[in-house]
Amino acid sequence: MSNPTPHDAPEHSQAAPEARQAEAPSADHRHADAEMARVLGTTPFHMALDASGAGIAHWKHDPLHDVVEPMTHHVIMAYNGTVQHVERRAGQSVVNGTFRPGVVIIIPEGSSSRWDIPKPVDVVQLYLPHAALARVADEVDGGTTKEILERTGHPDAVTSRLLLSAAGILESNDALDKLFRQQLTELLATRLLVAHASAPVAVQQIRGGLTPKALLRAIERLRSDSDADVSLSALASDAGLSRFHFCRAFKESTGLSPHAWLRKYRLEQAMNMLHDTDASIVSVAAELGYASQTAFAAAFRKLTGETPSDWRRRAR
Repeated sequence: MSNPTPHDAPEHSQAAPEARQAEAPSADHRHADAEMARVLGTTPFHMALDASGAGIAHWKHDPLHDVVEPMTHHVIMAYNGTVQHVERRAGQSVVNGTFRPGVVIIIPEGSSSRWDIPKPVDVVQLYLPHAALARVADEVDGGTTKEILERTGHPDAVTSRLLLSAAGILESNDALDKLFRQQLTELLATRLLVAHASAPVAVQQIRGGLTPKALLRAIERLRSDSDADVSLSALASDAGLSRFHFCRAFKESTGLSPHAWLRKYRLEQAMNMLHDTDASIVSVAAELGYASQTAFAAAFRKLTGETPSDWRRRAR
């Protein structure tokens, strides 16, 4: 990932600033992944979605001169390409922005505008349902959901770094990828409310971890070899906490996020199976929930620097 660089002044508008009200979402609006596929005219390098259409996608596409129609999700993008100047038009509003590493682009749910982007684009996107944002807003400060501002190349190194790193973490492992997406949604929804809302919220610092009993229940669920639900919702429900507070309390107790803890545990399982059994790499991958041997080998090498076969030979 490119390091953030100094920025020009943020986007300049010939009309009102980017607090423009979005259209009210309706049933005929497309899911974000479908609208992006239509307007970009290509397929993503990586995409991981849940049933609501929420998720993460990594796109590389050609220059764009078209209208993005209203969508049923807030779309948050991190740009990772060459510096270029772009234009976004919505009605009489004309906004000029600069795309460069370290900036974000935000299209609020239900909004529509024409984009003129002269160069190819490399971007990672989060599709966030408004219901998820409203829930996080309630959990963070108990207040009403704030309007999310439209952004056209807005400096935000924190959000950019989180999103760009996401594309490289997806591992074609259903449990791990699902938990990671849910965790990322919590983080970025909170970030939107703090940095990209018409009335930013102040997040209360949470002190103290899980009770010993709640921590044990969480670890038992994460360690389960059955088809136990290891979603963030299930983990938080067991602890009697919101997802927002559970993530912070779990990390306070263990030093790791739930996803990082489960990822480390699955790696330890893999090492034990490779060292103590003669199971094939394909069998180990399937046992740990990976979609393929290739996906498992890539994830294993990312964490250890070795392929499973090389590690097994060295460990024995």
